Amino acid sequence: MVRAGHAVPAVAVTVFTGLLAVADGADIWTLIAIVIAIFSGQLVIGWSNDFLDRSRDRQVGRHDKPLATGELTSRTVVVAIVAAAGICVVGSFACGWSAGTVHLLLGVGSGLAYNAYFKATVLSWLPYSVAFGSLPVIASLAVHPGELPPAWMVAVAALLGVGAHLLNALPDLDDDAATGIDGLPHRLGARRVPLVAAALMVAATAILVVANSSTWWLWVGLAVVAVLSAVTMRLPGRAAFYGAIVVAAINVAMLLTI
Repeated sequence: MVRAGHAVPAVAVTVFTGLLAVADGADIWTLIAIVIAIFSGQLVIGWSNDFLDRSRDRQVGRHDKPLATGELTSRTVVVAIVAAAGICVVGSFACGWSAGTVHLLLGVGSGLAYNAYFKATVLSWLPYSVAFGSLPVIASLAVHPGELPPAWMVAVAALLGVGAHLLNALPDLDDDAATGIDGLPHRLGARRVPLVAAALMVAATAILVVANSSTWWLWVGLAVVAVLSAVTMRLPGRAAFYGAIVVAAINVAMLLTI
């Protein structure tokens, strides 16, 4: 179940959103509600992704997918999705009606839309942009109902999300193409995906720095991100995607210092 739930990105997204809420001044109960809502929502997205892809994964022999290998049954995953979805709804609205609605519609809804449709289209980047861009909105609304984060913060999160999408898809381009998936990463191709992703990561960080240019040490962070992007985005397998998670972590750390 852990592998089918895409545990690493699920934990990363949960931690990053929780830190944004802490930076906004969240109390312990609000923080707990956010963590429960975000993590359960990520599990719904991850499990449903593998459930919908199970036939394609079997077709290309994905041994890292428990549903494709038979280690997990479809029934087990469906029960888990339903349970996680129930927890997600309760947790989301425990964050407040506005924060909960944004999370369920823009966060989880975008992830499910990607799994069901957008993954195979040139707009495959759009759900990632919307879902990641909604994270600072959720954190802000949960802590300060009716108060939205600055537009630059939403832009930073959205760009990081698109970069993560490109790098997450990179190791699977050939398998996806063999089963009819033709999203943006597949159209860019394996040579251009790391370059575009690196540019998006650096651009996201640059927006954060320029929006807070009076804070000099943020420029150091931008330099670190530029170097890290140049190095890690060309690493094989999932390493580049994990590099994107590190870049996102640096951006969150920079936000916490503002």
